[in-house]
Amino acid sequence: MASNADDAGKQRGASRPAGPRPDSVPPRSVLAQLAAGPARAARITHTEHLPPRPGRHADWPALIRPEVVDAVTASGIGRPWEHQARTAERALAGESVVVATGTASGKSLAYAVPVLSALLDGAGQPGGRGATALYLSPTKALAADQRRALAGLAAPLGTAVRAAVYDGDTPPEEREWVRRHANYVLTNPDMLHRGILPGHARWASFLRALRYVVVDECHTYRGVFGSHVAHVLRRLRRVAARYGAEPAFLLASATAAEPGRAAARLTGLPVTEITEDASPRGELVFALWEPPLTELRGERGAPVRRTATAETADLLTDLAAGGVRTVAFVRSRRGAELIALLARERLAEVDRSLPGRVAAYRGGYLPEERRALERALHSGELLGLAATTALELGVDVSGLDAVLLAGYPGTRASLWQQAGRAGRRGQGALAVLVARDDPLDTYLVHHPEAIFRRPVESTVLDPDNPYVLAPHLCAAAAEIPLTETDLALFSPAAAELLPQLEQRGLLRRRGAAWYWTSRRRAADLADIRGQGGRPVQVVEEGTGRLLGTVDAAAAHTTVHEGAVHLHRGSSYVVRHLGLDEPGGPVALVEEASPPWTTLARDTTAVTVLETTTRVAWGAARLCFGSVEVTNQVVSYLRRKLITGEVLGETRLDLPPRTLRTRAVWWTVTEEQLDAAGIAAEVLPGALHAAEHASIGMLPLFATCDRWDIGGVSVALHPDTLLPTVFVYDGHPGGAGFAERAFHTARAWLTATREAIASCECESGCPSCIQSPKCGNGNEPLHKRGAVRLLTELLRDAA
Repeated sequence: MASNADDAGKQRGASRPAGPRPDSVPPRSVLAQLAAGPARAARITHTEHLPPRPGRHADWPALIRPEVVDAVTASGIGRPWEHQARTAERALAGESVVVATGTASGKSLAYAVPVLSALLDGAGQPGGRGATALYLSPTKALAADQRRALAGLAAPLGTAVRAAVYDGDTPPEEREWVRRHANYVLTNPDMLHRGILPGHARWASFLRALRYVVVDECHTYRGVFGSHVAHVLRRLRRVAARYGAEPAFLLASATAAEPGRAAARLTGLPVTEITEDASPRGELVFALWEPPLTELRGERGAPVRRTATAETADLLTDLAAGGVRTVAFVRSRRGAELIALLARERLAEVDRSLPGRVAAYRGGYLPEERRALERALHSGELLGLAATTALELGVDVSGLDAVLLAGYPGTRASLWQQAGRAGRRGQGALAVLVARDDPLDTYLVHHPEAIFRRPVESTVLDPDNPYVLAPHLCAAAAEIPLTETDLALFSPAAAELLPQLEQRGLLRRRGAAWYWTSRRRAADLADIRGQGGRPVQVVEEGTGRLLGTVDAAAAHTTVHEGAVHLHRGSSYVVRHLGLDEPGGPVALVEEASPPWTTLARDTTAVTVLETTTRVAWGAARLCFGSVEVTNQVVSYLRRKLITGEVLGETRLDLPPRTLRTRAVWWTVTEEQLDAAGIAAEVLPGALHAAEHASIGMLPLFATCDRWDIGGVSVALHPDTLLPTVFVYDGHPGGAGFAERAFHTARAWLTATREAIASCECESGCPSCIQSPKCGNGNEPLHKRGAVRLLTELLRDAA
């Protein structure tokens, strides 16, 4: 009987061979080739060897339909791993369950088997559709990939399983068929929120039979996005109950701290957690790689390291030229495009047949472009791919030998998720984290214990956030009038918000229920991904061709006039940004290849609205509460490709944006400044440097990215009347990150001080106190002053 050597746990078809590829190269040998020569070898700061482990088998629960077990066996999978069998057993008992095991552990099969068995049970029932199931993924790519895998696994079951994708890419003519006939619908929270729930009457027969709701990659539902999805799932439970259904929720997560608690907060239900990973694992060689210092000098004369983008492009080139199938995960869409472009240029010098085997993959592409890239990756036509996290989330990229991470991805959960994309048939794999010139990345490559000896983070989300809760109460009322009984489903804060929604004319109370009264679509009030409005269309000026889209929240910084925009390996310059065009916001671009990239600069001010909690650290104060942030993009820098050297700055005239959110802040007194030896002329630079470094370090303690948060430092703030440093959530109403910072402040700020003090630079650099998004051009900064300031602040820290 075949072994369950399942590649990332996606259901494997019988035609896919098991075991390592014949041409698989041992990961240690691949790393040795990359590090050949003294210049390269010195860049590796640490190598971690994770040994292979055997798997532990179990038997499928007796209640699983034998036809399903036969179909799984026919696909090349024999007995399940123990955690797969335990998950299926809980699901069959009607429990909600989260399986949180490592990448390549077979989570998809764990929930697919009980779902398929239920669909088969329902197929023989007279009338209706029998049992149905709903699958939710955070990305369209993952849903499409799951549909392909499911089709292969369920093929022997015939028409009993009618699976279909229902998302924004589904043609209108197919949508009616899905509503009427599909019994396994694969979609995403966006379509559930905007399409399925508002039109639930058309889904009545599907919802009436709803047995299971699968929530894949549930660890990605964090912050504001996670808080929105939590309410979308509550609305789904409420609508399903209207039709007599109480589905069990089956959740799959990368390894995470307290996954059962996080899943319960997401669904509003008690959830059983299964965390012991019984799957086998091949050897993983994980290298930490720090690009070298260059002879260039950046802002204020600081030493400049070679960029992670350039370094990753070199490594991707070497791996692709050696036939090593590789994905490079990149933090930004622009970075993914640039790495693919550089790698293709360098491969052309080696072999003219190779450039076409490297590509970029990111959000914002047209649907047909994404599908073509996914097919090329599956077929092996592509040797290398530079991808954003759109490819991180479970898309089956089996057969990869190596993964490059161009910068720390923000959380240890994402780091292990990305690293696990390679070695997905049980063979050895190589992962390389290439550090950016950034405080956190620099800290991590010199403190490997922070990666390899610490557990992954807890998922942070806040369903009680009124900015999130209010629009979902409106959406729920539009679906089915709200009653007092419904309020407990959403949040204890719901009752307080209803009078405000009545005053705004959005809801009206009639008898014991609240009704939606506006002519607007209620679902349009909630922007669940926090993108801040309609996406900006990127259009080629000369031809009118739509190249893609940019999120509204990112438009001011990425497609302002003069910005360099990369798309599918081509470079464009933005000639006009129209935010108020009748047909929606648009950025007009023309193809050009300037020898620089652009980086937006902004200014920010913070006003304290309410102090929720205050803690005394001696004379210092640590606070958490509500603030208003006013931000305006004022200029952009032109920086040389590869080196990052600043060529000039251009002013911009864009409107300010106002954000009400949550923040953590701390103050010090004049007496403390005197004790630390910080003179008045040093204070602004010391505060500013401490602010930058603390923002850079917070992702180590909260499940956030530094671009999810912002900060301001003021030598005399008008609300506190003291020197103050603020760190705030970059989302309306807050995302839970600042609150997490408040509760871990001692450890967070201690690590910040250590990161600054241990940096080898003289007066500050991007590796410690300079920020890539500083609106003041990293002026003023004072490295030694920041160390003295943080030392004094932490002297009496609780």
